[in-house]
Amino acid sequence: MTTALRAQPTPAPLALIPHTLAVLWLGLMAGFFGTYSANVNLALLQMDGATYATVQSAFNRNVRHALFFGLFFGPPLWCALAIGTAWREHRRLWWRLLALVGVAYLLGIVFFTQQVNLPLNHTTEAWNPQALPADWSRVRDQWNAANLWRAWLSLGCFAAALGTLVGRLAGRRMPG
Repeated sequence: MTTALRAQPTPAPLALIPHTLAVLWLGLMAGFFGTYSANVNLALLQMDGATYATVQSAFNRNVRHALFFGLFFGPPLWCALAIGTAWREHRRLWWRLLALVGVAYLLGIVFFTQQVNLPLNHTTEAWNPQALPADWSRVRDQWNAANLWRAWLSLGCFAAALGTLVGRLAGRRMPG
């Protein structure tokens, strides 16, 4: 068994398109979640409950459109397309790591959002801003913590996917 890394032929440019788009989409989502956590959530912390309920509910309603849908659900699809079109390379490190990134995003962002953020969104949207529940700030804090999780995980997925693309272009393969 050898542990040396062997160079492989550089992939054809067309073969790199889904991989590159996976990295791009992951970067866009990392930017979206990161910006929301670092800017919007901090601004919303300065608002009274009625203003928070109104603004957060408006954000939640207005993010439901085709562009966001494509960006949000795109990363695992691009990852799957990238690894699916490169099946012959399934023993390479980049391939396995990109598969892991796709699964991490699918479970840690998409499924997490469905299980945590969306129920909190529905709770916030059901509030009457003039008669908030006593625990409204706890719900806000839970949503902010959940979004921060998505920001960090999506940043990690982006960095890992970028690393897989660089590794693939460098022609490195998994030892053994």
